[in-house]
Amino acid sequence: MMAELIYGLCTLTALACAWMLLSSYRAHGHRLLLWSGWCFIGLSLNNFVLVLDKVVFPDVELSTARLLLALISLLLLLFGLIYEKE
Repeated sequence: MMAELIYGLCTLTALACAWMLLSSYRAHGHRLLLWSGWCFIGLSLNNFVLVLDKVVFPDVELSTARLLLALISLLLLLFGLIYEKE
């Protein structure tokens, strides 16, 4: 029961970070906030798939999907860090 609660809180925390970053991007227009927001959206999806993997479908192996989502998310942030100049 405690693990499910922690997985859910991690998902909500990453989603809240994405919301704050993207709303700050809309207010200020700094492109790095956009890339960081997209990264946290991907990390939220990663945490949601973790909940699906461990709680909803424990017999189905979703670790490859989780790792792929995490990789794409971090690559978005890396792209923003490298190619956005201010």
